[in-house]
Amino acid sequence: MTNVSQTVLRPDWLAHRYDPDHDAVHFVIADRELRREAPFLIDEFLPDAGSPIIVRRTDALTATNADSTRIGFIFHSAYCCSTLLANAYDRPGVATSVKEPVLLNDLTGWRLRGGAPDRIGAILGDALTLLARPFEPGETTIIKPSNVVNGLAPAMVAARPEAGVLLIHAPLEIYLASIANKGLRGRLWVRELLSKQLKEGLVDFGFTGDDIFKQSDLQIAALGWLAQQRLFTRMAKAWPDRVRSTSSETLLARPLESLTALDGLFGITSDAKSRGVIVNTTFRRHAKSGESFTVDNRLAEQKVATELHGDEITLVYDWAQLIAEQSGLEFTLPNPLLTNIAS
Repeated sequence: MTNVSQTVLRPDWLAHRYDPDHDAVHFVIADRELRREAPFLIDEFLPDAGSPIIVRRTDALTATNADSTRIGFIFHSAYCCSTLLANAYDRPGVATSVKEPVLLNDLTGWRLRGGAPDRIGAILGDALTLLARPFEPGETTIIKPSNVVNGLAPAMVAARPEAGVLLIHAPLEIYLASIANKGLRGRLWVRELLSKQLKEGLVDFGFTGDDIFKQSDLQIAALGWLAQQRLFTRMAKAWPDRVRSTSSETLLARPLESLTALDGLFGITSDAKSRGVIVNTTFRRHAKSGESFTVDNRLAEQKVATELHGDEITLVYDWAQLIAEQSGLEFTLPNPLLTNIAS
């Protein structure tokens, strides 16, 4: 274990992993530039992941000024421009973003292995405090967890009553097209996601285990999307004053308006000029590769998927609509970020 003090727990120490057996947090050095360039804060993109700085959780909290950890959340259903949006909150002196920290995945894994809910809840609050440490005083930290952590999303929102929350999703047809475009990798991923959702009790649409086993890959994808949509609907209704929703397509069609509304939601002071710079830079690069990328590129990718898998996508979409109707679930989320349109 490393002993730390207020002066030693540096801003570039990222709270990366949690070890429940030793109640310890593994920190890795990840400065702002590294966090900006990494699409996700996972081992693959963190050079120091193999040699962490291990600190007792209580010591790490003692060395953290919790009063300075201002926070906001972006929860997502995957393939919906959430990484792009998180990149828009890398603003030195104003905001910093934390993209899919593994620390929260560790807590989800602990939960799925049977960890005590009360204990996990207590650690979750501390984890958020450690993740929210800003690079500069006054910055708001926007945390975008992996969507495999969504089962803990209500607990995170409850733990930080001051936090603004955005729920972002891709419309089902576009989500299915994205999964189809990923080939085998995407189809395996949606099955892994659904297996976790089942363990967390998020999938309750009247199907038996045998029924689910017989479903196609895109049906599994749609079922997982519906489960997340229902969770998001419940969250939006539970916290109507601080939870807002939007879609990937609304964000891309109206980026400046979306950022203006989000800055207000997150309590971030900004101006139209600085937001315009973000739209003209961050929104014109691929969120994960950094290459030039436009809405037209995204539409071209969707067109390819439709040409190759259009019949399957249409059949699965219609099937999912029937399930939603039978379950009383709307495809449109409550509390739209931009109030004059449905999200």
